[in-house]
Amino acid sequence: MGKRLRTVRDLDVGERRVLVRVDYNVPLEHGHVVDDTRIRETLGTIEWLIERRARIILCSHLGRPKGQVREDLRLAPVARTLSTLLGRSVHYVRDIVGPEAQEMAHRLQPGEVGLLENLRFDPREEANDPVFARELANLAECYVNDAFGAAHRAHASVVGVAQLLPSAAGLLMEREVTALDRVLHSSERPFVLVLGGAKVSDKIGVIENLLPRVDALLLGGGMANTFLKARGYELGRSLVEGDKVDEARRVVAVAEQRGVRIELPVDVVIAPSIDRPDARQVVRVGEVPADHAVFDIGPETVRRFAEVIATAKMLVWNGPMGVYEVPEFRAGTRGVAEAVAQCAGFTLVGGGDSVAALRELGLADRVAHLSTGGGATLEYLEGRELPGVAVLMEEVP
Repeated sequence: MGKRLRTVRDLDVGERRVLVRVDYNVPLEHGHVVDDTRIRETLGTIEWLIERRARIILCSHLGRPKGQVREDLRLAPVARTLSTLLGRSVHYVRDIVGPEAQEMAHRLQPGEVGLLENLRFDPREEANDPVFARELANLAECYVNDAFGAAHRAHASVVGVAQLLPSAAGLLMEREVTALDRVLHSSERPFVLVLGGAKVSDKIGVIENLLPRVDALLLGGGMANTFLKARGYELGRSLVEGDKVDEARRVVAVAEQRGVRIELPVDVVIAPSIDRPDARQVVRVGEVPADHAVFDIGPETVRRFAEVIATAKMLVWNGPMGVYEVPEFRAGTRGVAEAVAQCAGFTLVGGGDSVAALRELGLADRVAHLSTGGGATLEYLEGRELPGVAVLMEEVP
C-alpha cells in the first residue's frame, strides 16, 4: 500500500460550492497590495474551477491579528487585486462564518468567486476549533486546499474542514508537493544544497535530513558565521549562534565522514555596522577586525559557489547570502541567484529573499520550481509530515 495526494481533479465541482483555502498573506502598504505573487500563484486553481462552473468561496489569513479584528488586516485590498487579476468581480464580505458569509456563499452563481474575511480574526481558527471548522464546512459542498504556505499549521481551515468535506489539493499545492517529493526521493546527482539566512537553528533540520543524500553543502548568510566560528575564525561583532557552534562542528564531522563537500565563505563583506554600508570592504574570513561585522559573502566566495552550482543535477537553495534588505549587502545573494538560474539541473528555490533576488534580476522563470511555502517548505525538507498535506492523502494499492 502506498499513498497519493488527492487533487482537485478528483472532485466533482460542477455548479457546487467549493471552499478554497488560499494563502493571501501578502504585504500591504496604505491599503494596497504591494506584492501580488501569492495571489497570482492561485489563479490556475481558481480559473480551473471557474471553467467547471464551480461556486468558489475563498478563505485566507493575513498577518497575525491574534483573534482580534484589525482594520489594517482586512482582506478588502486583496479582493480588489484579485478582481483585477481575474478580470471579474470578487464578492468580498467582512464576515467569516456569520449571516453575511452564509448569504454570499448561497447566492454565488456558477463560475462566481467570493472571498471571506481574514480567518485569523476568529480565535477559533488557530485553535482548530471543531465548531468553527463545521461552520466553515457548512458554507460549501467540497473543499480544496491551495495554501501550501499554511500546510504546516493544524488550523481549522487547513485540517478541520478537510476532515468534514470531500477534500483535495489545489494545483499550486500539487506542484509544491510534487517538486519537494522529487527533491526528497530523486536519485539525480550531484545534489547541491545551498543554505543562507541568519540562523543555523532555522536550517539544521534540513541539513540533517538531506545530508545523507547531498554531494555538496554551500553555506552563506549569518548561519555561515557559526560554522566559521566552529573552525576557529574570529568574526568581530558578527552574528554568531554561540550555542550552535558544537552542532556546527558535528555537522561538519558527519559531512566529512560521508564525503560531502562543504563550502564556507573564504572572503566576506564587512562594515562597522549595518547602518554604515558606505564603509563596507571585502576581507578574507580570517581578517575581520574586532569592531566590524560580516554582512555578505565576498566575490571570491560567489565564484567558488558558482563553480559547484554549475555541476548540480539537483539543487535546493533557501536563504540569502547576506543582509538582503540593505542594497549594498545584496551582491552575494544576486551572484548565487545568477548561478542558480544558469544551472542546467532541477532547481528548487525557497525563502522570500532568495525568490526576491531571482525576480529582481528577471531570472525567476529560469528556475524549475519557486516554492511559496516559507516555513512549510523547510519543514517538508526536514522530512516532517505537514498536517495540511497529510489530511489530503489517501491509500492506494
